[in-house]
Order: sequence, then C-alpha cells, then structure tokens
Amino acid sequence: MDISDIATNDYIEVEAEERLGKVRSIFESENPKGIIVTEAGQYAGVVTERQLIQSHIGDDTKVAAMVTDAPKVERTEDVRDTARMLVEGGTKIAPVFEADKLWGVVTEDAILAAVLENLDALDVGDIYTEHVVTVEEDETMGRVINLLREHGISRLPVVDDDGFLSGIVTRYDIVDFVVRDTEKTTRGDRRGEVERLLDLPVYDEMTSPVETASLGDSVRDAVEGMLENDYSGVIVTPEDDDRVVGGILTKTDVLRALSYTEEEHLDVQITNIDLLDALSRQEVRERIEDVAAKYGDMRVHHAHVRLSKHKEKLRGTPLIQSQIRLRTNKGQIAGTGEGYGADNSFHVALDKLERNVLELKGIEHDEEYEGQLLRKLNEL
Repeated sequence: MDISDIATNDYIEVEAEERLGKVRSIFESENPKGIIVTEAGQYAGVVTERQLIQSHIGDDTKVAAMVTDAPKVERTEDVRDTARMLVEGGTKIAPVFEADKLWGVVTEDAILAAVLENLDALDVGDIYTEHVVTVEEDETMGRVINLLREHGISRLPVVDDDGFLSGIVTRYDIVDFVVRDTEKTTRGDRRGEVERLLDLPVYDEMTSPVETASLGDSVRDAVEGMLENDYSGVIVTPEDDDRVVGGILTKTDVLRALSYTEEEHLDVQITNIDLLDALSRQEVRERIEDVAAKYGDMRVHHAHVRLSKHKEKLRGTPLIQSQIRLRTNKGQIAGTGEGYGADNSFHVALDKLERNVLELKGIEHDEEYEGQLLRKLNEL
C-alpha cells in the first residue's frame, strides 16, 4: 500500500518572511499538524506546533528562524516506509513530492486512519511503552517542566498519594498555562510572576479524567479514540484496575509498530537520526546486538533509539540525550543517558541498558533457583 490515496494537496503554506505571530494564530484557529514553509516559491521546510510551544522567540521574528527539515516522501511511497520516516524524523507531517515538485503533505493521522482496520490484529500490550515517568499531584509545575526536558517526553501521568492515576499534564498544557497567565501582567518585571506560577502544584493545571486503554484492548479501538478526540496518546492500565499507571500508548508507538520489519539483523529505528555524528546506523545496531547477546535466552524483536538535542553546549558540541528501548520476549528494557555529542550520550545509555539487561538476567536466574529449591523442599 502506498500513500497516493492518503496524501493531500490541501495544506497550509506560508512564506519564510512571514511573522511567527501569524503562524501561531494559524495553529490556534485551524490546528494543523504542521505548516509548509516556502521561500521564493520553493519548498524550504516545515514549522510544527511543538516547535512553537517550546520556543520563546517573539511574534515579530520571521518564520525562517523556526524552519526545520522534515522527511521528503514521494507520492507513491510505501505506507510502512513513510511511517518509519515520520518516526525517525520526529515529526507528525512530511512534504509529498511528485516529479521533484511539492505536491502536498502526509500526516501521521492520515496514515493511522488508512490502516485502522488492520490494527485489530494488535493488542495495546503488544506495542505500548511500559516504562513511564509519573508525577505526584503536589509536585510543582517547575518540576514538571524539568522532568519533561530530562526525559525528552511530552506528557506526564499524575498520581495521587496512593499512587493511583488522577490526571495528566502535557507540554502543551504547560506552555498554555504560562503564556495565558503571564500575559495578564502587562507592565513591570514579570520574572516574579513566572516564578510564582512555576511553584503552583500540578494538580491545579492537570487534565482529568484521563483517557485510558487496557493491555488487552485492541490497538484499533485505542487509535480510534485518539483520532476522534485529537489525543496524541492514552494511558495504559492493567485489565483489572484502571487506576494503576501501567504505561502509555502514543500515535508514534503505533507508527513504529507499522514499520517493524523481519530482517536478518536487528531492526533498529532511530528518531532524529540527523543528530548522529560519528556513529552509523550499522554501528548502533551492532552495539545493541552485543548487549542483547549477554542474555542468551533473550530475543529482541525491535529496538528504538531516540536522540534529543539540548541548547547547552561544550566547546561547540551540543548536549544530547539518548534513549534506547528494546522490545523483547522478556519484556521491555530501556537505558537513558546524556553526553556532549551523540556518540558519548549513546555510550552512556548503552551502559545503562547493559546493566538493566544483566539485572533482568540475574533476577530470572534467582527466580529459577528459588523455584527449584521450593520444589525440592516440597519433595521432602
């Protein structure tokens, strides 16, 4: 299946010389997944809402300052390959070309809607993200912002004093909250006002109730809910208790699953692959395979590496966060690390992944020994 039937030439386009204020108003009024930017009539890149809400650039700045690359796809590109491009490009929209000329766009929502009927074959438990960072209701909004940055994520489930799910807060909620309230201050220094806002508890700004899905639900049902309500993800809970945070399922998780391949070697997807400097995809794959081999009974079905760049630099080299997640027959295993340059941060994350793999191996062996001991005791 290719994207010729789901790509559309109905898209929003602005010139690179346009003001960011106009772009912000377009996102607010029309809610597109992204906006195509042209320069002298030629494709120049895209601007996404995520970029804007993370930016402190003023409204009078030209759009050219915010343009970013997005994977270019042909109108007859395969749907699975396009899904992989969106995941690895860390974007929800890609420009579509026909005969080397910009024809339109394709979005993650269009892809998911097109393959919806095929998602019945998957359960949420097959593809969700298991390891999730949570935040308590009385944590401050400042702490929430730090957690989102530290872990390179866009949403945090909120739990009450008993550890049960009570709400969710997203990056968009936070930016909306800061902008909405600080705009009330029209004169004088706003710094004290902002600091006061960041000290407020997350309970005051979280969204509740929360859209959830259980491990046994079909991915199709979960995606239908996301598309209908314009959610980017849902909280995953155990089938016997919808108050417990068991993980999260996002549209990106589903796109990633669509692009799984049956390769002779480990299938590795790398989000923001352009940040790789001294490393190649093959080297990344080989090093992950070496770590997985330390646990002989573990089979890795899929590996995902996510790279995120921070503004901080050391002698011109940016601070990079690397997140590695393995989906295996022993469950999900992850490792995260930061360092200056992709090579350094990847090695830190790989070291943590290796420790987690060996820890899981040790736990399983301990449980096996305990079972053998109990069986022997019962025979006495």
